[in-house]
Amino acid sequence: MKKCPKCQAPIDTDKISFKDECFSCKTDLHVCIYCTFFDEGKSNQCREPQADYVKERDRANYCEYFIFKEAGSAKPSGKEEAEKLFSQLFKKS
Repeated sequence: MKKCPKCQAPIDTDKISFKDECFSCKTDLHVCIYCTFFDEGKSNQCREPQADYVKERDRANYCEYFIFKEAGSAKPSGKEEAEKLFSQLFKKS
């Protein structure tokens, strides 16, 4: 189920379009930081190699590769994955 990342209100639409807002708190939903491809560890902060550069990641944009990140489906960022592997490598037995 899709939920607004800001207020946790349920979002009852299948596809998030460019100008969609949360009905409850009126925050933009089609923004980079709410996308499954968003990754702060990447140079463009995006795992999609064909996506155009977006300057303001917390505002609505027109990226055609946007896929809304649903609750519980978040992939770990590159930094989180590296820290996990590092701790496993040097774990004290």
